[in-house]
Amino acid sequence: MLKSSSLSEEQRAAAVALFETGWGAKSVAAKLGVSKRAIGRLYDRWRVRGGTTLVAKPTKRQFSFEFKLAVVQRFLAGETQVALAQEFQLSSPILIKKWASLYRNEGEDGLRPKPKGRPKSPFGRRRSLSQNCKGCAVRTSACGQRWRSWEKCRP
Repeated sequence: MLKSSSLSEEQRAAAVALFETGWGAKSVAAKLGVSKRAIGRLYDRWRVRGGTTLVAKPTKRQFSFEFKLAVVQRFLAGETQVALAQEFQLSSPILIKKWASLYRNEGEDGLRPKPKGRPKSPFGRRRSLSQNCKGCAVRTSACGQRWRSWEKCRP
């Protein structure tokens, strides 16, 4: 499980044991004295994955645009998150909720893969400070550090 989870390993194990005996999310949260929201997310994962809820997935799956779009369209047509997550073997119904939100806010483009990393500079390769060019000014900031102004040099 994630280290950032608000539930300890013991609390998660106790919650899953109570789920398997027929307890609901709210009653488990009250019995253990923990957040209803955290237990609710664990309960949804338990409904999808059963007893393997506490086992961490070894790899992060990547989903194609077409797959996400098909799942979101079925969700918006009225199928439940949990049923779709079980059918498509997703790790959590929250994925479907996030995809649906992106689809509502940004349309189909919200489900398309995004480029990873820092965006490239619009000026091409970054120039080193040792390179000289006409119009470049070397300036000194208030703390005494030197930097170059490239405003006059841009193509």
